[in-house]
Amino acid sequence: MKLIKPKKKFGQHFLTDQKISQKIVDLLTLKNYDTIIEVGPGTGALTKNIIKLKCKSYFIDIDKESIKYLKIKYPTISENIYEYNFLNFDINLLASKSVAIIGNFPYNISSQILFSLYNNNCQVNEIVGMFQKEVAERISSPPNSKNYGILSVLMQTYYDIEYKFTVNENSFYPIPRVKSGVLLFKRNRRKKIHCNEKLFKSIIKSTFNKRRKKIKNTLDPSFVNKINSPLLSLRAENLSVEDFIYLTNLIENNLS
Repeated sequence: MKLIKPKKKFGQHFLTDQKISQKIVDLLTLKNYDTIIEVGPGTGALTKNIIKLKCKSYFIDIDKESIKYLKIKYPTISENIYEYNFLNFDINLLASKSVAIIGNFPYNISSQILFSLYNNNCQVNEIVGMFQKEVAERISSPPNSKNYGILSVLMQTYYDIEYKFTVNENSFYPIPRVKSGVLLFKRNRRKKIHCNEKLFKSIIKSTFNKRRKKIKNTLDPSFVNKINSPLLSLRAENLSVEDFIYLTNLIENNLS
């Protein structure tokens, strides 16, 4: 079978270490979901281990060559392999209930993938993902950490996140210039946030875009002029998810 040439435009770095592949798939708990969706299977490093699991599985890749390769290599699941840009994909087309998402996510769109999954949090119960190491550390960082940022708050709103292990550069072809980190996301007990979610996201982005400033100096004056809260004297990295929810309600009540 003809090997696939990695394409820079898709950020492809194919995982070649079979032990790491199995280790990643073994992180799936197989609990509280009935479907697994692999994002960007490429040459099938994770795929061959996923199809051994007793769970309905689908595989989505934007690369036509990868799709053709996978359908030939794994003919028994060819009908479950889709050529599509996951960022524009409606998960409901494949699963009516809860799902797990797994993948060696392309570095160049890994954040966009998480923003998409955040918007589908009611359906996505678990995520096992490989990211650039620095991004993985940022996402899993707690408050009061220099790595804590926008994605940290958003994803920790609905998920408990664990940094599981680091993957060295020589586990891929072509070899990337950075190490990778594997994260496990498990849906937490928060079914919804009790605040204006659009305002919540706007406040998070505004405060972290000026993260060296105090909260009161990062937001529109009309948001904070009539508010008296110790949170306003802190910086974005000092606020927990609960703090951001509280601040959002405080601001919205002030505007109404």
